[in-house]
Amino acid sequence: MSLIRFAVALLFVALSGCATVSPPAPGTPSPATPAAPKPYVEPPPPPVNLQGFPPSYRLGFGDGCATARGTEQKDAARFGADGNYRTGWQDGVAQCKKK
Repeated sequence: MSLIRFAVALLFVALSGCATVSPPAPGTPSPATPAAPKPYVEPPPPPVNLQGFPPSYRLGFGDGCATARGTEQKDAARFGADGNYRTGWQDGVAQCKKK
């Protein structure tokens, strides 16, 4: 008789682990999902060779160069927090400025 009780208890435990939770209603933001950072996108090639520089410097240089050419581009959060991006942006503005 104890083997039957054990089997029933084991079945109950196994089935209780299969319980599901209904998904949130469409359009409802998930409270546990943090905002994903912007993915790195390689900018168009600048007029100088940037091989060997870190990706964040190259991204900043491309954004700075685009800004100097008339399209305002600057990731303000990255500019304040990432020295490579900031230096690249400043160098890009300086290199691509129309003379």
